[in-house]
Amino acid sequence: MATKVMAKGRTEIERYTYRITWSDEDQEYVGLCAEFPSLSWLDNTQEAALRGIRDVVKEAISDMQSNNERIPQPLATKNYSGKFTVRLPPDVHKSLTIQAAEAKVSISRLVSSKLAKQWL
Repeated sequence: MATKVMAKGRTEIERYTYRITWSDEDQEYVGLCAEFPSLSWLDNTQEAALRGIRDVVKEAISDMQSNNERIPQPLATKNYSGKFTVRLPPDVHKSLTIQAAEAKVSISRLVSSKLAKQWL
């Protein structure tokens, strides 16, 4: 079965989350896809690594389709609730609660702010 074609000529593989990074160990660029963590592609240039990983993803999807396997949904098209549960050591929970009270915000808002500053 062919790769699903989306609106305006886009294919499903274009909606996946790709990352190209330098591999010091291999002395090449490595192409990765978040939705297919077991796949990678090494090449001499960033552009070639992106083309390579996209081709590998396309081939993997084709194989999965022929075997009636579930194909991962692109992260970009998923709906997110904005909620997740995390367990903390009691002393960390206590510290965060105190910090939130001192800042006059909820613990949820405090943690959300700290995460956003750290990762975004």
